[in-house]
Amino acid sequence: MNLVIVESPAKGKTIEKFLGSDYKVYASYGHVRDLPKKELGVDVEKNFKVQYVPIFRTKKTVAFLKSEVKKAKNLILATDFDREGEAIAWHLSEILKSKIKRITFTEITKDAIQDAIKHPREIDMNLVHSQQSRRVLDRLVGYKLSPFLWKKVTMGLSAGRVQSVAVRLIVEREREIENFKPEEFWQIWAELEKDKQQFKATLVAKDGKSIYGERSRTIKSDTDPSRVGSPRFGKAGFTLRAEADAKKILTDLKGAKYKIEDIKEQEAKRYPPPPFITSTLQQEAFHQFSFSAKKTMYLAQQLYEKGLISYHRTDSTNLSQLAVNSARKYIKENFGNRYLPDIPRIYKTKVLKAQEAHEAIRPTHFNKDKIKDEKIERDYQKLYNLIWTRTLASQMKEAVLDTMKVEIQAKNYTFLAEGQNVKFDGFLKVYPVSIKETILPKLTINEILKLIDLIKKQDFTKPSARFTEASLIKALEKEGIGRPSTYAPIISTVQDRGYVGKSKQYLFPQEMGMIVNDLLVKHFPDIVDLKFTAKMEEELDDVAEGKKKYKDVMSGFWGPFSKNLAKKEKNVSKNDVAQEETKEVCEKCKAKMVVRVGRFGKFLACSKYPECKSTKPFIKTMGKSCPKCKKGEMIERKNKKGQIFYGCSRYPKCDFASSNINDDGKE
Repeated sequence: MNLVIVESPAKGKTIEKFLGSDYKVYASYGHVRDLPKKELGVDVEKNFKVQYVPIFRTKKTVAFLKSEVKKAKNLILATDFDREGEAIAWHLSEILKSKIKRITFTEITKDAIQDAIKHPREIDMNLVHSQQSRRVLDRLVGYKLSPFLWKKVTMGLSAGRVQSVAVRLIVEREREIENFKPEEFWQIWAELEKDKQQFKATLVAKDGKSIYGERSRTIKSDTDPSRVGSPRFGKAGFTLRAEADAKKILTDLKGAKYKIEDIKEQEAKRYPPPPFITSTLQQEAFHQFSFSAKKTMYLAQQLYEKGLISYHRTDSTNLSQLAVNSARKYIKENFGNRYLPDIPRIYKTKVLKAQEAHEAIRPTHFNKDKIKDEKIERDYQKLYNLIWTRTLASQMKEAVLDTMKVEIQAKNYTFLAEGQNVKFDGFLKVYPVSIKETILPKLTINEILKLIDLIKKQDFTKPSARFTEASLIKALEKEGIGRPSTYAPIISTVQDRGYVGKSKQYLFPQEMGMIVNDLLVKHFPDIVDLKFTAKMEEELDDVAEGKKKYKDVMSGFWGPFSKNLAKKEKNVSKNDVAQEETKEVCEKCKAKMVVRVGRFGKFLACSKYPECKSTKPFIKTMGKSCPKCKKGEMIERKNKKGQIFYGCSRYPKCDFASSNINDDGKE
């Protein structure tokens, strides 16, 4: 008998179908060993030697595998094709103490499995050391920094190497939003008509100079005229900052003729996006179906184990030649040669050191009828179809758009009208993306157009939006932080710890998240520094490639970190972190009350603690009277989801509440 070990039973069942009766396939149910829970498990004095202990939940599984190994002719380890999978294979080989064969594959199909069986290899210890490096780094930070937070802030807190950076991004975005001061601006457009067809032209310039210029970068609006521009206009001559500016233009334009000054018609090409990598799949599944990163990875895991898609933890956009050939064959047979590029499309991976798996996420076959036999549930179907269409589209011809830009002169003012329509749909036939089609009437230069109306509209610049899971993953990836296997756990962890909340798909920092972040930024800047964390990720990649040694990476981090930690243990007191004086007086002893921090946020406590243990809720006043009753004071409150809003201090006598502190109570 040949014994094959994988991580999950579902994966094992799929593989077993492709192997003969000489093979038995069993699951390890993930990792079988890890660092101990109640001690560091790393000897920092002896080259960071690691103490691994059996995971309790796998005790029966390991005992069973040991008994089966004794009966086996060969032991074949078929764990996942990444660092975690390589580490699981190594731990199994250490526990089972048997000569092994290691096989890997990027898809669970008959051909792939049988080919892997024919080409076994040794365990890649560089990948094992890279996984161990990440695990030990996270343990050193979490095990050493968390007790510091317990002493200086409150019990029950924890810190994480990469998660703390994610919290910092969310906190800084929130403060950017809070400190943002909207700027007023006005827009003007003309409703024009030709042959009974009306269209809109936006005011873009005066005397040949752009109205909005550099300032337009801060304007975010669906009707923002700066989105429709022409490179020939010079720097801003003036900006429509007030209604008076807009009114003056409307007055200037009275009696003006709207004459077509220039027409530019050209073809524009829209190229298909590359096939999915882990981060882009998580982002697109969020945008299309509102799936969380965790849910997307769970569904993808099941699709992979059923043999329907290739391995789903990858940052490479490469496709195998077999996949490319299969996709091109499907395109030719179902859509014709006009949708097929002359040569296959090859996509360059944006990640500098793409690793984990070496192929993009793709279906294992392009015959969609086969999916019906699997009887998969609706959410699995959605994600599979998304992967299927994206992969197919990546090998199709580009879409071709007919575009038209029309400059219209009215006295010394220039208006711009834009039109576009799809001339050839190309990849859009299978993978639609948002393209706004606007059909303009047939126009000629020097033609005079009929003015229907001249419209002015007030708007305000807007701050950047809060992060969603998708935009946070995009930001982490852009900064080089995290890898395919870590994005979903990062987002789950910061929410589970109570540092970050989520409402209407947007992530916002909880009060404790802001407190811990501020402490780490002040006293442990490297831990939450984006460039430092990205550099550590690169070093882990170097270990995986055999360019750096495990102990060198560990010592390079541990030396400065441990010295700073020892220094902060002495110099930072709990009062420095968690206490600030207030004007409130203790009702019991009449001493001043101070703001302290507990597990659930700020509260007021007597400054004579522990002699006096009086406490009361912390209420943040906003220095503004209630716009409704004029008697109460506006205070900061939180709803059940942890979101901040502002309400009257006389509640329930006065029920005024608003998400905007500047709300004057008038509709």
